Amino acid sequence: LVRQQANARLGTHKAKTRGEVRGTTAKWYRQKGTGRARHGDRKAPIFVGGGQAHKPVPRDYTKKMPRKMRRLALRSALSVKAASEEIIILDSLDFEQPKTAQMLELLDNLKVEGSAVILLPERNENVEKSANNLKDVKTLRASYLNIKDLLGCDYVIIPKSALSTLESFLV
Repeated sequence: LVRQQANARLGTHKAKTRGEVRGTTAKWYRQKGTGRARHGDRKAPIFVGGGQAHKPVPRDYTKKMPRKMRRLALRSALSVKAASEEIIILDSLDFEQPKTAQMLELLDNLKVEGSAVILLPERNENVEKSANNLKDVKTLRASYLNIKDLLGCDYVIIPKSALSTLESFLV
């Protein structure tokens, strides 16, 4: 989960140092005799419009994790869901038309309370559009399953046709 969230970060934050700020490098006023504090140029961090002392720099936040370890994490998360009876296996999941009411009826019949992820073997426009308008329901292809979506939902709904795809993906 930490890896997935870190890899989602862009890391494009940046500010300018006093050397990168556009402007003159001439001394603002003389060193002595004014009664004011001594200063160099106007680009110093103390001045408005000056550079930043310890600025954010662009960097890469990506974390690497072995593929076998990622798959093991998914298998472990699925095992926990299965042990707590939060995985629902359906014989089939197909709608003739994209209707949100049909999806709501299905979820009510399954007694799904809270959020759910529906894993599909391949793209199914009718099921996806039926679930699109529901706030706590997300559809994914079984091969796209990730730890963030798995841990972020209360129930995982898998049609039998998606089980083979899921098994081949996790082995």
